[in-house]
Amino acid sequence: MSQYSKWARKEHSEAARLIALLPAGILFLILIPYTLLVVSPSLDARLGLDLLSPSPASLIVGAILLVVGLFFAQWSIITQFTRGRGTPLPMMPTQRLITTGPFKYCRNPMTLGTIIAYLGLGIGAATIVGLILVTAFAALLLVYLKRMEEDELADRFGDEYRAYRRDVPFIIPRIPRRD
Repeated sequence: MSQYSKWARKEHSEAARLIALLPAGILFLILIPYTLLVVSPSLDARLGLDLLSPSPASLIVGAILLVVGLFFAQWSIITQFTRGRGTPLPMMPTQRLITTGPFKYCRNPMTLGTIIAYLGLGIGAATIVGLILVTAFAALLLVYLKRMEEDELADRFGDEYRAYRRDVPFIIPRIPRRD
């Protein structure tokens, strides 16, 4: 039995799940945005890559991506918390397979939203280092999901997950078919 399966056997209270989300919130909502908005432009300048500067167009595109990405990511987290009775954290996974809400459009809507939001920050700040960091972060996250999480979900949810994986795209959303 995998470590993920062991973690999934225990259902945690709402309070415990909320407390567990705090460090993740600090990382994803404060530290990474700070890196993209403050550290990355500084590194651009030090490396001589400050070829771009924020413009009204980059700020508008960045803001739109940020809002859309945050909406999708937050919708996913709320759905995991309420319908799945879990969190996005591997040590407090959902107690059941979620195939509704944002999860009916793609299997990894939180990841999609996070990548879009961070891409928006990088574009808005017009930072080359930031865009490289977002790309690297996205690639690592997608590899983790494909190599680790999908196998774990197939182990936990069996044929139900395999059917979901067959019918719903990995990351690029698709409007679900009406049956």
